[in-house]
Amino acid sequence: MMVLTGWSMGSAVAQHALREVTFGTNWLAQAEHGGYYQALADGTYEKYGLKVTIVPGGPRADNRMLMSVGKLDFYMGGSLIQAFSAVEKNIPTVVVAAHFQKEPQALMSHPGQGLDTFESLRTSKDIFLSKSGAATFFQWMKAEFGFKDEQVKPYGFSPAPFIANKLSVQQGYVTSDPLAIEKAASFKPNVFLLADQGFSTYSTTIETRREVVEKDADLVQRFVDASTIGWYNYLYGDNAKANALVRRDNPEMTDELLAYSVAKMKEYGIVDSGDAQKLGIGAMSDARVKDFFDKMVKAGLFRADLDYRQAYTLQFVNKGVGIELKK
Repeated sequence: MMVLTGWSMGSAVAQHALREVTFGTNWLAQAEHGGYYQALADGTYEKYGLKVTIVPGGPRADNRMLMSVGKLDFYMGGSLIQAFSAVEKNIPTVVVAAHFQKEPQALMSHPGQGLDTFESLRTSKDIFLSKSGAATFFQWMKAEFGFKDEQVKPYGFSPAPFIANKLSVQQGYVTSDPLAIEKAASFKPNVFLLADQGFSTYSTTIETRREVVEKDADLVQRFVDASTIGWYNYLYGDNAKANALVRRDNPEMTDELLAYSVAKMKEYGIVDSGDAQKLGIGAMSDARVKDFFDKMVKAGLFRADLDYRQAYTLQFVNKGVGIELKK
């Protein structure tokens, strides 16, 4: 089957009815989902013959499960840990693109308290982490840097305990939580992006069922390509209409936070860095996936004999789609 890519797709599909596609995100609408909303807002999905419905996630949504049982076509994954876990549990899903080269997960500390380097965080007696954070990236921190379980304190997704304790550390997303701290406590926290310390997972992945990849590769390619173009236009073009759709789906989102998040995605190279600069946004490599898998084995999250290669495919990425749109 011939796979059509690029803007020529528009004329090729104009004669046919749009293919309805459902895409579930993993949380409430935000700038970190902006590329998908951009492709919806500016008609890119339609140019690729797709009528896309974005289904926001949230605390009471399980879009991953809905995708895995066929109720959604595609899902926005988090780190590769979830993809490896799916292989471990014989869930036939596969990562087909990675729109974040870096996971935005970070640790924050108070400046001027002896916690001004990542290594110095090992001296803190109070590291506020969620249950999932303690079970995933903190296990890597223990294996790689010597952090200890007794340092972990429960994080209830309120910054108040961190703000009150100047010798504490808190997890957060580099794209949002430092701003929340600054607005609540009038200081800028130290920010340590875990990706820049070696936590090498891809993030904001596109996942689908293996049967979709095998039986409808053209659909997968079109959705990946259109979403990738959406990310270029969201970061480097006019994203006002996309942000309006984000605010529609999440009325609590503010213009200030949207602008801050976009700026931090650019500053830290969350979307467009590394291999993405040459191969296009969404790029993945076998070497990078293996590197992260080996780290997770060392951290005790997976057995070394797990066939992690079943978790992803490079079939739909590394084609330079949309790279000319970067300004």
